Amino acid sequence: MIDIGTNLTHDSFDHDRDAVLARARAAGVTRMIVTGASREHSPQALELARAHPGVLYATAGVHPHHAVEYTAECDAEMRALHAHPEVVAVGECGLDYFRDFSPRPAQRRAFEMQLEIAIDTGKPLFLHQRDAHDDFVAIMKNVEGRIGAAVVHCFTGGRRELFEYLDRDWHIGITGWLCDERRGAHLRELVKNIPAERLMIETDAPYLLPRTLRPMPKDRRNEPAFLPHIAEELARDRGETFEQVAATTTATAQAFFALPETQAPA
Repeated sequence: MIDIGTNLTHDSFDHDRDAVLARARAAGVTRMIVTGASREHSPQALELARAHPGVLYATAGVHPHHAVEYTAECDAEMRALHAHPEVVAVGECGLDYFRDFSPRPAQRRAFEMQLEIAIDTGKPLFLHQRDAHDDFVAIMKNVEGRIGAAVVHCFTGGRRELFEYLDRDWHIGITGWLCDERRGAHLRELVKNIPAERLMIETDAPYLLPRTLRPMPKDRRNEPAFLPHIAEELARDRGETFEQVAATTTATAQAFFALPETQAPA
């Protein structure tokens, strides 16, 4: 399986990152996309991908929380990162009006500048949207026909958002939010509507530990080894087998990120 979104540069992994990767492989998660979401962590994501060829790949971008750091110099740094083949997507980028850690005009500007990188490189987009759907879609409309594939990572929205994304042929990333009976129960029904060729899975580790996971890790840290649990829950909700979900999401992710057919040796 392929975990399309894991924050392996997070400092909670600093003491046991190699063990985390070993546990992922033992669980059948053989490839992972390391999320680059800031000026600091995007180069680190590339560094990890280069240290683990064929197993780790990277994205490079600036999350809307960090939009104020998206200067002309930052844009040049992102473009330099995208010159490396290990960087397979632009982002994490988008809009977040839920927390508003950066002013909304700064968020929109950073998003638009990163869309230009996607246009120039032809790479797919790794997108973030929370409580900003209408502005998000409006900005994406401005580049319609000029960008390639796009995935709305960690989808948590409702029916309207889902169908508007699917109508635009965007992909959907499902996380352990699905397993959260407090906030994600609505996804149980919605995921049935996602075509297999548009569906991918991710942990967003170390965040979003699936609340249905047993036993729970004592430190409550999520990690890529728990991706099969998300696949199992998703399979049950979609009326499919685990093997079907594992196979189709892997094939979709491989095609989306243009990953090599062959995986790295164990």
